[in-house]
Amino acid sequence: WTRMIDTTNAPIFCIEASGLITEWNQKAAEISGWGKEEAMGKSLVDNFIKEDCREEVSLILKQALEGHGAVNYDFPLCTKDGQRREILLNTTTRRSADGVVRGVMGVGQDITEMRTAMAEQQRIADGLARFIQTANAPIFGVDVTGRVTEWNRKAEEVSGFTKEEALGQMLIDEFIAEENRYQVHCALERAWQGDESANFEMMLVSKDGSKVEILLNATPTRLSDGKVTGWAGVGQDITVLREAMQRSEQVAADWTRMIDTTNAPIFCIEASGLITEWNQKAAEISGWGKEEAMGKSLVDNFIKEDCREEVSLILKQALEGHGAVNYDFPLCTKDGQRREILLNTTTRRSADGVVRGVMGVGQDITEMRTAMAEQQRIADGLARFIQTANAPIFGVDVTGRVTEWNRKAEEVSGFTKEEALGQMLIDEFIAEENRYQVHCALERAWQGDESANFEMMLVSKDGSKVEILLNATPTRLSDGKVTGWAGVGQDITVLREAMQRSEQVAADWTRMIDT
Repeated sequence: WTRMIDTTNAPIFCIEASGLITEWNQKAAEISGWGKEEAMGKSLVDNFIKEDCREEVSLILKQALEGHGAVNYDFPLCTKDGQRREILLNTTTRRSADGVVRGVMGVGQDITEMRTAMAEQQRIADGLARFIQTANAPIFGVDVTGRVTEWNRKAEEVSGFTKEEALGQMLIDEFIAEENRYQVHCALERAWQGDESANFEMMLVSKDGSKVEILLNATPTRLSDGKVTGWAGVGQDITVLREAMQRSEQVAADWTRMIDTTNAPIFCIEASGLITEWNQKAAEISGWGKEEAMGKSLVDNFIKEDCREEVSLILKQALEGHGAVNYDFPLCTKDGQRREILLNTTTRRSADGVVRGVMGVGQDITEMRTAMAEQQRIADGLARFIQTANAPIFGVDVTGRVTEWNRKAEEVSGFTKEEALGQMLIDEFIAEENRYQVHCALERAWQGDESANFEMMLVSKDGSKVEILLNATPTRLSDGKVTGWAGVGQDITVLREAMQRSEQVAADWTRMIDT
């Protein structure tokens, strides 16, 4: 057991009641950079935990000494070079044969990289969610029953209804003017069939009873498998503009005892693949008792058929001396469910070096993996929404270089996303007479201010000018730091021309009548 503990691919340490280290296996040495000789006899808390975490870690170890082991505790190990490694740790009280507490054993998994990936996924999802919530264009979402699922801050502002008041309500029945309900219903029907609706007018009835004219672009929302889950719309409040241009239309846009009782699942197999050890945690997670598991083939009885070939290869490599680190082990439970086990495998050898089998030490990360998948689904959905929205969406960083250029931006400008990314927005894409105004809008965004309904004159690839009515908002990290600027726009070139023609006609008639 000593050799197995020392050579397993999971970090394992033991301390005595005074907190001094009595065991420090090879994996603990590898992760921390502190060799076994350097660690043995030293205080775990004083030497391997940064000062701001020592009180909490001391409490966890004290509880373990009192018989209350920790399960999946985030253990902040400080390495020799001062870095922090995130260890998912299970602690177990060590007792003598007569039950006297001897110390604490910790069995862990290094999840530093996994935690970093989760943080990045969460950052992306949070950023996209913040963008939708704080965008200066009203954004609405409904599910397949027509109930409101998204109602951002701008939607609150233009309607007078808070998000809490709107969520769960029927969009058409509660918020749409009666004369406009059929058109909105048709747009929803098309979205649920997978079709988009560009630049249709939605007459919103505000909380005070006034009507707010929204020029809306709607697109179906989908899961990663393409299944339609609802409808999302990006709009522009064109009430004032409509009055000014005599009802002209505006374009709108629409993410052994110690081993047996440890809180980590541990199993052993012999060279033939038959189970020789199956601890309590393995039994708890799988639903298969130790008596049921012992002597059975691990692969044939506890792995689903479509995964057996890969698992067999991992175990074969471990038998050849090549243990796996953080392998996603697909354990099949007694009731047919799949549990995701983050597994480290180690070759078991006899005293004379002969291979006896394989030991696996794992952590059940099923719920963590489910959370990661959900975060990724949200991030993917929001990213797809931005990319496929029927409104041009632009993004720049704090240097003014383009970081986002969606499909509609490609369409109105003629420049592909690849051509635009990394270019200076103002220098490369804005008409010279409009650059100062756009520069001022960017400056305000970088100071944390928003710019609503300002006009941006885009120069397209063929040299023509495209007039964009833009709402811009700063993009931020989760700590509030401004990282750039994002804008949702509407191409009002045709609308502006129509307005000018209307004004000319009105002027001509005025002159004619007057003279």
